[in-house]
Amino acid sequence: MASVPFHYIDLRAFCYATEDDKRVEDALRTYLPEDFEIERTESEGHHGDRILVLSARVENADDVRHVLDKLRELPDLDDVRDELDERVDDNCSFFVSLDKQDAFRGEVSLGQGITLRAKVEAYPAKKDAAVENAREALAR
Repeated sequence: MASVPFHYIDLRAFCYATEDDKRVEDALRTYLPEDFEIERTESEGHHGDRILVLSARVENADDVRHVLDKLRELPDLDDVRDELDERVDDNCSFFVSLDKQDAFRGEVSLGQGITLRAKVEAYPAKKDAAVENAREALAR
């Protein structure tokens, strides 16, 4: 793939008070290039409990390719491709939820815990064009 049909990819995971932040960071790193910077933001839950938000924005084309290569390892990638009409919004953003526990073990799977949002390049910026570009980007 010569060009990358994404402007950027955002990855985010919440680390709750009962979780080890190093493990949550390791889970997020499953999808990121080596030594990629992860931003940490502290927040507070409804009952005053600490919530650490770990996030990373991937913008460099080679780094975006790395994340896409990891997504292509999804066992149910064909399902994701079939659901692109629901996974791409009118603002040309593509969304997928990834399993945080599996990611900690170095496995790639759909689930809960890690949110991926990618801004799809589309000219003109229309949902149909974005869906088709995302479909091509997720081809094996």
